[in-house]
Amino acid sequence: MIDKLEMFIALAREKHFGRAAESCGVTQPTLSAAIKQLEEQLGVMLVWRGSRYGGLTPEGARVLERARTIVADTRALREEMRAVKQGLSGDLRIAAIPTALAAVSALTQPLTTRHPGLRLTVLSRNSAEILQMLDDLQIDAGITYLDNEPLGRVTTLPLYTEHYNLVIRADDPLATRRALTWAEAAGLALCLLTPDMQNRRIVDRHMAEAGVALRPRLESNSIITLIAHVQSGGWATILPRRSVAPFLDGGGLVALPLTEPEAEHQVGLVAPHREPHTPVLAALLDAARRAQF
Repeated sequence: MIDKLEMFIALAREKHFGRAAESCGVTQPTLSAAIKQLEEQLGVMLVWRGSRYGGLTPEGARVLERARTIVADTRALREEMRAVKQGLSGDLRIAAIPTALAAVSALTQPLTTRHPGLRLTVLSRNSAEILQMLDDLQIDAGITYLDNEPLGRVTTLPLYTEHYNLVIRADDPLATRRALTWAEAAGLALCLLTPDMQNRRIVDRHMAEAGVALRPRLESNSIITLIAHVQSGGWATILPRRSVAPFLDGGGLVALPLTEPEAEHQVGLVAPHREPHTPVLAALLDAARRAQF
């Protein structure tokens, strides 16, 4: 039954029989047969079918909610039993917003030192994707903004506060300034994160508060791309200081605080709102409480 529920969750996530089968590591006929067997066991139709996937029936939507809970509880039980026998081990999957990636090591380094049997996967995703991946059981936890857009029913743990800086080359004439206003930054050749990123929506909002229209000349979903353009000369970007810190000392860049308004936003850990947590997730939350940012 658990395997069938996991395939059903994958189908609801992928909205395509072939992609769902691939994500589960089975053939499409195997997945289709599993969904059909699940429908027969439950006595309801779960999926509208035609020549292709047609969405979940109302009964399917209700089963999906319960399936996520059952699968999550089963995984938690398996982890707990493995921890009893072998100590804390297994896989931990984390997704982080791009601006938080440079901070992830403050969690993962002490966690793996304390629990060497853990294997970690860290993914870069936007805030909406992180919440969806939590719902779909694709990740164990996320690192995202806590105070800017609705999070839904999740457990949250604050990690640090983001402050925004204009990032330019150290030989730029503006580099001697101690700070710039948002309005001044708007007039530069800006390269910024794409609008699907919550960081970009935050930047847009503060520019609007400063009374200026934002027209970036380049957009990317990669911080590395933005930094590379700034390093090449003639460009500027707006990012949290923490996310560009690795490039400041030896990268020939400077970060100038932005004022008027002086903005800050909280970044933290989000995890499924379930008790008890899996042993691996409990260890991550403990590491987060101990971490120094």
